[in-house]
Amino acid sequence: MKKVISLIQFPWKLLILILLLVLTFSYAMFQGGFVSWFLFFSFVPFALLSLAVSFYSLKDLKVERVLSKTEYHAGEPLKIQIKIKRNMRFPLFYLVVEDVLTEKLQFSNTTHSSKILLIPGFRKELSFDYVIENLPRGEHHFNDVRLRTGDLIGLIEKEQTVTFSSRIIVYPAYTEMIYRPFENHYDQGMTASRERVQRDTSMAIGVREYQPGDRFSWINWKATAKRNDIMTKEFEQRQSHDVLVVMDSMQNSHFEIIVSFTASILRAILRKGAQVGLLSYEAERYSYPIRGGETQQHHLFYHLAKVEGKGSTPLDRVLELEGFLTQQNVSILLVTAQLTKQLLEKASFLSRGKGSIMIFLVKEAKESLSSNELSLRSVANARGIRVVMVHDGQFANAFSEVSRG
Repeated sequence: MKKVISLIQFPWKLLILILLLVLTFSYAMFQGGFVSWFLFFSFVPFALLSLAVSFYSLKDLKVERVLSKTEYHAGEPLKIQIKIKRNMRFPLFYLVVEDVLTEKLQFSNTTHSSKILLIPGFRKELSFDYVIENLPRGEHHFNDVRLRTGDLIGLIEKEQTVTFSSRIIVYPAYTEMIYRPFENHYDQGMTASRERVQRDTSMAIGVREYQPGDRFSWINWKATAKRNDIMTKEFEQRQSHDVLVVMDSMQNSHFEIIVSFTASILRAILRKGAQVGLLSYEAERYSYPIRGGETQQHHLFYHLAKVEGKGSTPLDRVLELEGFLTQQNVSILLVTAQLTKQLLEKASFLSRGKGSIMIFLVKEAKESLSSNELSLRSVANARGIRVVMVHDGQFANAFSEVSRG
């Protein structure tokens, strides 16, 4: 519809421009004198420029969007540069350039608007920068750049939308924290263990391909020479420190805090040398097997960047559906913002298995537990389930709270 209106307006405005030119000429011819002819000759340059603009194609403009990098963390600033090149030195009085942002990015704080008025003149190359402060978590796409120009008298206007796709991924913000593996004591709940996650290097049980972080002394030179690839010894672990993090993906006001805390503990566990997996339910079930290394962190953070918190399955229902959890000899960490009786019952059932379970209850910076949550936490501690309250901005103290238990 918009294109049809523009097609109708163009000949109509062109007709008005020619009519104005004829009227000023007729006025000069019939009126005579210096003033009338001065008015006519003063109007002619503007009319001719407007006529030229009406036939000037904005397809002559080539647009490029320059990003310094494509991966960010939530809260970081993003600087974008828009470059415009054209082949002709056609005189343009003004050019309005707008990098069209998604609704999510529009609500982010910007130090400069993504829309600007440029005065091109005869220049063939133009550029401008703008900054988006506090990038929101997620995968963001930049597609359209809108260009608009016109004549000096505002009669002729031309608009062109250039599609130039760019993509960035914004990983969740995380807090540097120290993970302390914890042990389960049925009479006291859970306590953090200061034992380092390490393998018994005196018991080599096999060989595997080299992974970043492996020590030089672990290389098996015979296997390396035989397979023509770097192979390292596989050692028996002294103690299992496999961890499974189950994140509550139900829609609530604390979801961004949940994601940020989940990212923090996943990173801390992997940096400790342990292996970790992730389980979350949204429209689909997302399960990442327990592994270690930088590649695992990248996969987990990519999922956390894209998760939207629109799940409809409560965390207690997730534990009920995942029957394999009762057979796993792993530490299970539940990250949620709501402590319910149903969740506590499911967690109690899981705690009877081979592994151990702990609930991290995420709250706002100054938010306190409700009376119901306080009573449920006491019941949980009596059953050997540690419930740790974590406030936004104090993630680093999470495992310190565990050690106090």
